[in-house]
Amino acid sequence: MKIEEEIKQATFKSTHQKAVLNLLFTANWIQNKQKELFDPFGITGQQFNMLRILRGQHPKPIPAVEIKSRMLDKNSDVSRLLDRLIGKMLVQKNQCQNDKRASDISITEAGLTLLDKLDSSINNLDSHFLTLSKAEAKTLSDLLDKARG
Repeated sequence: MKIEEEIKQATFKSTHQKAVLNLLFTANWIQNKQKELFDPFGITGQQFNMLRILRGQHPKPIPAVEIKSRMLDKNSDVSRLLDRLIGKMLVQKNQCQNDKRASDISITEAGLTLLDKLDSSINNLDSHFLTLSKAEAKTLSDLLDKARG
């Protein structure tokens, strides 16, 4: 469905405004679909993002400050997210050997198992709801990179 129909707006100030609104609308649409996927597993999109980052580091731990720099949502409260994931036993926190003020974070086996369960669903979500060919998805990704400068 076209953005004009989705938000019931026939005109836009410019083509660029329409593109930005379409991008924001689509990003929220995807986040809502992901929320529906994550809810039965008791995690949020931000928690999933953190687990994904930690899996990429596995088996090496990563400082909490480094996680924040890699988060998709730079406004995430990493301490709160970590506390919730620790409570669910999906990650563990240990004191950093090099800097006693810092913490090293690593994903647990339970966290890895949860991500394994989610992998196929996320892949299906990405390919099913973004009804684009591989070439179109690459073009979209390239254009988004270009848009960010």
